[in-house]
Amino acid sequence: MNEIVYVGRHALMHTVQRHVHESWEFVYCTWGEGFFRFDDTSLPYSQGEIVAIPPRVPHANASEHGFRNIHINMQQPVITLKEPAVIQDDSNHFLLNAFEAVLYHFHSSQPERTALLTAYGSLISCYLSCYSQERRRSDVVREIERQIIANYTDSAYELDRFLRSLPFSYDYLRKLFQKEIGVTPHQYLQDKRLQVAAELLVSQASAKGNVAEIARMCGFREPLYFSRVFKKKYGVSPSQYGSTGHAALSVSGEEMRTIIPDE
Repeated sequence: MNEIVYVGRHALMHTVQRHVHESWEFVYCTWGEGFFRFDDTSLPYSQGEIVAIPPRVPHANASEHGFRNIHINMQQPVITLKEPAVIQDDSNHFLLNAFEAVLYHFHSSQPERTALLTAYGSLISCYLSCYSQERRRSDVVREIERQIIANYTDSAYELDRFLRSLPFSYDYLRKLFQKEIGVTPHQYLQDKRLQVAAELLVSQASAKGNVAEIARMCGFREPLYFSRVFKKKYGVSPSQYGSTGHAALSVSGEEMRTIIPDE
């Protein structure tokens, strides 16, 4: 399963003649745009998208202005797809990074090559299955989430300023984010900080980690405020949480709940 049998790269191309494979083919467009043509349909694609093509499905690739891509052939990928499909990479380009790594490892001679390709085959199949689900997060919600994850450790980070810089109304973004994620952007930011703080308190318990230092590491300006909201979420103070080893308590995203009012 998930066996990578070939990896290649197209430099600037305008056409790939009709052909067929005995394995699944995944084509990541790294530049440009075009159309994949099948017997009774065609699929447009552009940079940052992956075209998934099942085995024994004849197809051709054409573009007016040209394209570049990385293409992977894989035997028995564990994916939910049944028909040709176009899948969008996320804003962090995780799939592009995986495709580029596979291209390198497939053509390398390093002794770890087989093990790495096996791991990347499973990773890419997992990504493709997740990203191909019908219920997708909108681009703007993914960007808000990405910004929060990138900045939650910064106590000076102004989420409101970022939200108001986007070409949408503030209320619309708040409601859309809550609809797709389950909490408002401010709740998500606060919960992310508390989740990481809880993990640090447990991991550093044996080293007697300083609560005020952990608060600052997780983006809280005031240790007293951190202690108050932490106790409200987990039922114990930060020092008690760390010293008694509350590793059994869930700090997953599914367990997040509102702890501050939305602004």
